[in-house]
Amino acid sequence: MYDAVVIGAGHNGLVAANLLASSGWSVLVLEAADEPGGAVRSAEVMRPGFVTDLFSAFYPMGAASPVLRWLQLERYGLRWRHAPAVLAHPLEDGRCALLSRDIDRTAESLAEFAPGDGRTWRRLYGEWQRIGPTLIEALFRPFPPLGPGVKLLRALGAADALRFARFAVMSVRRYGEEEFDGEGGRLLLTGNAMHTDLPPEGAGSAVFGWLLTMVGQQFGYPVPEGGSGRLTDALVRRLRGYGGELACGRRVVKVLVRGGRAVGVRTADGTEIGARYAVLAAVAAPILYRDLVEPAYLPARLLGDLDRFQWDSPTLKLNWALSGPIPWKAEDARLAGTVHLGGDRAALTDYAADLACGRLPRTPFVIFGQMTTADPTRSPAGTESAWAYTHLPRRPLSAEELAAQVTAVEELVERYAPGFRDLVLDRLVQTPSELEAADANLVAGAVNGGTASLHQQLVFRPVPGLGRPETPLPGLYLAGASAHPGGGVHGACGANAAHAALRARRSRYVSLGIHRAQRYLNRT
Repeated sequence: MYDAVVIGAGHNGLVAANLLASSGWSVLVLEAADEPGGAVRSAEVMRPGFVTDLFSAFYPMGAASPVLRWLQLERYGLRWRHAPAVLAHPLEDGRCALLSRDIDRTAESLAEFAPGDGRTWRRLYGEWQRIGPTLIEALFRPFPPLGPGVKLLRALGAADALRFARFAVMSVRRYGEEEFDGEGGRLLLTGNAMHTDLPPEGAGSAVFGWLLTMVGQQFGYPVPEGGSGRLTDALVRRLRGYGGELACGRRVVKVLVRGGRAVGVRTADGTEIGARYAVLAAVAAPILYRDLVEPAYLPARLLGDLDRFQWDSPTLKLNWALSGPIPWKAEDARLAGTVHLGGDRAALTDYAADLACGRLPRTPFVIFGQMTTADPTRSPAGTESAWAYTHLPRRPLSAEELAAQVTAVEELVERYAPGFRDLVLDRLVQTPSELEAADANLVAGAVNGGTASLHQQLVFRPVPGLGRPETPLPGLYLAGASAHPGGGVHGACGANAAHAALRARRSRYVSLGIHRAQRYLNRT
């Protein structure tokens, strides 16, 4: 019997467990895999000395996260590393938009596309500095974020609040055209918006593109020294330091319910483990509500809404061990930890349209990571550990189609970096089904816990009427990326669930105290 049982040792589950353990709760984290981390894991899978991030890699939202900052993971071995530049988006004509933590360098790059665009970038970043901290606080709180929301409205003022609301539902294509004269600024915004599954013309894509570029300008796109798994190691080390327990290879198959309340879990070997106060599920919402909880304990409307739950697009990931640095034609791309490939905005729109229509993209949009450029410990001196991922249409794909897309990705890289293929020592391909096999929450290769489109955000996440970690079953909390605020390695989903459980426990204490006081007064 524990105060809380956490299902899943991905970063959200570990964050939730850490917060509960810090509050004095006895906590057990149960993980189905043989090691913790979920989609925050790394290993030497190709050849000795080459560290590969098996899923996520760069963590801009982690650097910005007040949740991870509060945990002080640097005291538990985490060390952040940065590439010389944050992000590059090269074009085939040799031009390249560069995002740097040095705002002068970013502005200079964008001014090469249009003379006034450097000044525009400085203005946008100035606006971010004014409202960014409050916006991050509001974003990472359960919906509605009343306190931070009021502060944000005060920071904006009445007139600017309306303009911000218009901006929040705008497409990144329209926003880029309103703000910038040249392609550079528009490409930075559009490429970052497409880190989600939002198309350039999608409502709400502007705010995603703006948020990631501004966070990148301020915090960069850092990586954990030694591999993404070092972030998980720090979370586990901290959890154990506060008395929390972690058990791997223990798959939960059922949430136990008694008296209309979640009271524990059953594992695959039949063991039942009790939870005095809370069960926190750091799993995808459909897995929780379809597989782990008996339908009789859930509202019929919730189960019906789950039929409309939309996953984000499947992911195809390629990993390489390279004998040398990548010979990008655009010199600035050699400095960036992250490189966006796929052409201009018209090509990016074509890519998104292909996905929407169920076609294999003719030219994939590729997010490319130069890990040794960001962290020299990732491979031997003079070499490069690299990866790339692209999205696929959400339909069954044949082995031939997957192989064709792997070829298309490598051909695209070769166009922008002639001689790339000659550097390849080893290659590892991770298909959508293989990603899911490694982490059951990455259903069909979806890495975001569900689409980031507006119809499945805020109060609509994961289904209409929720938007918070509480579930219809008292004592059960959703702590994974299907909960608000969604995907990304920032820990807010786990933190929100932990805070909700703590609040519920305090409320029960208060209610019990009032009840006892009333009984005493009645007796006297």
